[in-house]
Amino acid sequence: MLRQRLIATAALFAALLAIAPAHAAERTVPTAAVAPLLAPLPVANLAPALAHATLPADPVALMQAKKGGPVEEASRLRQALVALAMQLRDVRYVRGGHSPATGFDCSGFVRYVFAHAIGLKLPANSARQFLAGVKVKRGDMQPGDLVFFHTRGKKRISHVGIYLDNGRFIHSPSAGKSVEVSRLDEAYWARRFAGARRPERIAQNG
Repeated sequence: MLRQRLIATAALFAALLAIAPAHAAERTVPTAAVAPLLAPLPVANLAPALAHATLPADPVALMQAKKGGPVEEASRLRQALVALAMQLRDVRYVRGGHSPATGFDCSGFVRYVFAHAIGLKLPANSARQFLAGVKVKRGDMQPGDLVFFHTRGKKRISHVGIYLDNGRFIHSPSAGKSVEVSRLDEAYWARRFAGARRPERIAQNG
Protein backbone atom coordinates (compact mmCIF):
# COMPACT_ATOMS: atom_id res chain seq x y z
CA MET A 1 0.00 0.00 0.00
CA LEU A 2 2.77 2.44 0.95
CA ARG A 3 4.73 1.64 -2.21
CA GLN A 4 1.66 2.15 -4.44
CA ARG A 5 0.91 5.53 -2.85
CA LEU A 6 4.50 6.75 -3.33
CA ILE A 7 4.51 5.66 -6.99
CA ALA A 8 1.18 7.42 -7.61
CA THR A 9 2.46 10.62 -5.94
CA ALA A 10 5.59 10.64 -8.10
CA ALA A 11 3.47 10.18 -11.23
CA LEU A 12 1.25 13.09 -10.26
CA PHE A 13 4.17 15.49 -9.73
CA ALA A 14 5.64 14.45 -13.07
CA ALA A 15 2.33 15.29 -14.75
CA LEU A 16 2.16 18.68 -13.01
CA LEU A 17 5.68 19.57 -14.15
CA ALA A 18 4.77 18.65 -17.72
CA ILE A 19 1.80 21.03 -17.93
CA ALA A 20 3.04 23.87 -15.70
CA PRO A 21 5.50 26.07 -17.71
CA ALA A 22 3.92 29.00 -19.52
CA HIS A 23 0.20 28.84 -18.72
CA ALA A 24 0.11 27.32 -15.28
CA ALA A 25 -2.75 29.62 -14.24
CA GLU A 26 -4.97 28.35 -17.10
CA ARG A 27 -4.41 24.63 -16.41
CA THR A 28 -5.79 23.02 -13.30
CA VAL A 29 -6.06 19.54 -11.90
CA PRO A 30 -9.30 18.65 -10.09
CA THR A 31 -8.87 18.95 -6.33
CA ALA A 32 -10.75 15.72 -5.79
CA ALA A 33 -8.12 13.82 -7.80
CA VAL A 34 -5.16 15.40 -6.00
CA ALA A 35 -6.32 15.32 -2.40
CA PRO A 36 -6.10 11.56 -1.78
CA LEU A 37 -2.54 11.46 -3.05
CA LEU A 38 -1.40 14.40 -0.93
CA ALA A 39 -2.97 13.09 2.27
CA PRO A 40 -0.35 12.59 5.02
CA LEU A 41 0.94 9.05 5.36
CA PRO A 42 0.14 7.40 8.70
CA VAL A 43 3.18 7.44 10.97
CA ALA A 44 2.30 3.97 12.20
CA ASN A 45 2.71 2.62 8.67
CA LEU A 46 6.14 4.22 8.33
CA ALA A 47 7.53 3.10 11.67
CA PRO A 48 8.50 -0.47 10.68
CA ALA A 49 10.34 0.74 7.58
CA LEU A 50 12.14 3.50 9.46
CA ALA A 51 13.19 1.11 12.20
CA HIS A 52 15.13 -0.98 9.69
CA ALA A 53 16.33 1.84 7.47
CA THR A 54 20.06 2.48 7.07
CA LEU A 55 21.98 5.31 5.49
CA PRO A 56 24.12 4.63 2.40
CA ALA A 57 27.61 3.48 3.40
CA ASP A 58 30.47 5.96 3.12
CA PRO A 59 32.75 4.41 0.44
CA VAL A 60 35.93 5.52 2.22
CA ALA A 61 34.78 4.20 5.58
CA LEU A 62 33.60 0.98 3.95
CA MET A 63 36.98 0.47 2.29
CA GLN A 64 38.80 1.09 5.56
CA ALA A 65 36.50 -1.36 7.33
CA LYS A 66 37.31 -4.04 4.78
CA LYS A 67 41.00 -3.40 5.26
CA GLY A 68 40.63 -3.19 9.02
CA GLY A 69 41.31 0.57 9.16
CA PRO A 70 44.63 2.42 9.53
CA VAL A 71 45.14 1.52 13.19
CA GLU A 72 44.59 -2.17 12.55
CA GLU A 73 46.87 -2.03 9.51
CA ALA A 74 49.68 -0.42 11.53
CA SER A 75 49.26 -3.07 14.22
CA ARG A 76 49.48 -5.82 11.61
CA LEU A 77 52.67 -4.34 10.17
CA ARG A 78 54.27 -4.03 13.62
CA GLN A 79 53.42 -7.62 14.50
CA ALA A 80 54.95 -8.85 11.25
CA LEU A 81 58.16 -6.90 11.90
CA VAL A 82 58.57 -8.15 15.45
CA ALA A 83 57.76 -11.74 14.52
CA LEU A 84 60.42 -11.90 11.78
CA ALA A 85 63.02 -10.05 13.85
CA MET A 86 62.61 -12.51 16.71
CA GLN A 87 62.98 -15.47 14.33
CA LEU A 88 66.42 -14.16 13.37
CA ARG A 89 67.88 -14.22 16.87
CA ASP A 90 71.28 -15.88 17.06
CA VAL A 91 72.21 -15.08 13.43
CA ARG A 92 75.83 -14.03 13.74
CA TYR A 93 77.16 -10.53 13.26
CA VAL A 94 79.11 -9.94 10.05
CA ARG A 95 80.22 -6.50 8.96
CA GLY A 96 78.33 -5.63 5.78
CA GLY A 97 76.11 -8.72 6.21
CA HIS A 98 72.55 -8.43 4.95
CA SER A 99 70.95 -11.90 5.05
CA PRO A 100 70.61 -14.88 7.41
CA ALA A 101 72.91 -16.85 5.12
CA THR A 102 75.77 -14.35 5.31
CA GLY A 103 75.07 -12.90 8.75
CA PHE A 104 74.02 -9.34 9.60
CA ASP A 105 75.47 -6.06 10.65
CA CYS A 106 73.06 -3.70 12.44
CA SER A 107 71.66 -1.88 9.41
CA GLY A 108 71.63 -5.03 7.29
CA PHE A 109 69.51 -6.74 9.91
CA VAL A 110 66.99 -3.89 10.08
CA ARG A 111 66.86 -3.58 6.31
CA TYR A 112 66.28 -7.32 5.86
CA VAL A 113 63.46 -7.41 8.43
CA PHE A 114 61.57 -4.48 6.91
CA ALA A 115 61.97 -5.73 3.35
CA HIS A 116 60.85 -9.28 4.06
CA ALA A 117 58.20 -8.61 6.73
CA ILE A 118 56.31 -5.69 5.16
CA GLY A 119 57.97 -5.04 1.79
CA LEU A 120 59.52 -1.69 2.79
CA LYS A 121 62.98 -0.93 1.45
CA LEU A 122 65.03 1.13 3.89
CA PRO A 123 68.33 2.91 3.18
CA ALA A 124 71.47 0.82 3.38
CA ASN A 125 73.11 2.27 6.52
CA SER A 126 72.01 3.43 9.96
CA ALA A 127 72.78 7.13 9.39
CA ARG A 128 70.52 7.25 6.34
CA GLN A 129 67.85 5.15 8.05
CA PHE A 130 67.82 7.75 10.84
CA LEU A 131 66.97 10.47 8.31
CA ALA A 132 64.29 8.44 6.52
CA GLY A 133 61.78 8.11 9.36
CA VAL A 134 59.48 10.33 11.41
CA LYS A 135 60.85 11.39 14.79
CA VAL A 136 59.27 9.64 17.78
CA LYS A 137 59.52 10.66 21.44
CA ARG A 138 60.98 8.02 23.71
CA GLY A 139 57.73 7.74 25.66
CA ASP A 140 55.74 7.21 22.45
CA MET A 141 57.80 4.39 20.97
CA GLN A 142 55.90 1.37 19.70
CA PRO A 143 56.95 -2.08 18.44
CA GLY A 144 58.60 -1.81 15.04
CA ASP A 145 60.00 1.69 15.55
CA LEU A 146 63.73 2.09 14.95
CA VAL A 147 66.10 3.03 17.77
CA PHE A 148 69.46 4.66 17.02
CA PHE A 149 72.72 5.05 18.88
CA HIS A 150 76.04 6.92 18.84
CA THR A 151 78.58 4.12 19.23
CA ARG A 152 81.43 5.92 17.45
CA GLY A 153 81.23 9.42 18.84
CA LYS A 154 78.22 11.69 19.37
CA LYS A 155 78.46 13.38 15.99
CA ARG A 156 77.28 10.42 13.96
CA ILE A 157 74.62 7.71 14.02
CA SER A 158 76.41 4.39 13.93
CA HIS A 159 74.01 1.75 15.28
CA VAL A 160 70.33 0.82 14.86
CA GLY A 161 67.88 -1.71 16.24
CA ILE A 162 64.15 -2.47 16.22
CA TYR A 163 62.09 -1.55 19.27
CA LEU A 164 60.05 -4.38 20.81
CA ASP A 165 58.32 -3.28 24.03
CA ASN A 166 58.93 -2.30 27.65
CA GLY A 167 62.30 -0.74 26.84
CA ARG A 168 63.56 -3.74 24.88
CA PHE A 169 64.97 -3.71 21.36
CA ILE A 170 66.44 -6.32 19.02
CA HIS A 171 69.62 -5.73 17.01
CA SER A 172 72.81 -7.19 15.60
CA PRO A 173 75.31 -5.68 18.04
CA SER A 174 78.94 -6.21 17.06
CA ALA A 175 81.65 -8.63 15.95
CA GLY A 176 81.70 -11.85 17.93
CA LYS A 177 78.00 -11.54 18.82
CA SER A 178 74.68 -12.49 17.24
CA VAL A 179 71.24 -10.90 16.84
CA GLU A 180 69.95 -10.42 20.36
CA VAL A 181 67.49 -8.54 22.57
CA SER A 182 68.88 -5.73 24.73
CA ARG A 183 67.44 -3.03 26.95
CA LEU A 184 67.55 0.72 26.46
CA ASP A 185 68.21 1.23 30.16
CA GLU A 186 71.39 -0.85 30.11
CA ALA A 187 74.25 1.50 30.94
CA TYR A 188 76.04 1.11 27.61
CA TRP A 189 72.95 1.75 25.44
CA ALA A 190 71.44 4.38 27.73
CA ARG A 191 74.55 6.58 27.37
CA ARG A 192 74.56 6.24 23.59
CA PHE A 193 70.86 6.48 22.76
CA ALA A 194 70.33 8.99 19.94
CA GLY A 195 66.58 8.79 19.37
CA ALA A 196 63.83 6.84 17.67
CA ARG A 197 62.28 7.02 14.23
CA ARG A 198 59.11 5.57 12.73
CA PRO A 199 59.48 4.41 9.12
CA GLU A 200 57.14 6.13 6.69
CA ARG A 201 54.78 3.27 5.88
CA ILE A 202 54.01 2.63 9.55
CA ALA A 203 53.73 6.35 10.32
CA GLN A 204 51.12 6.73 7.55
CA ASN A 205 48.92 4.05 9.13
CA GLY A 206 48.95 5.48 12.62
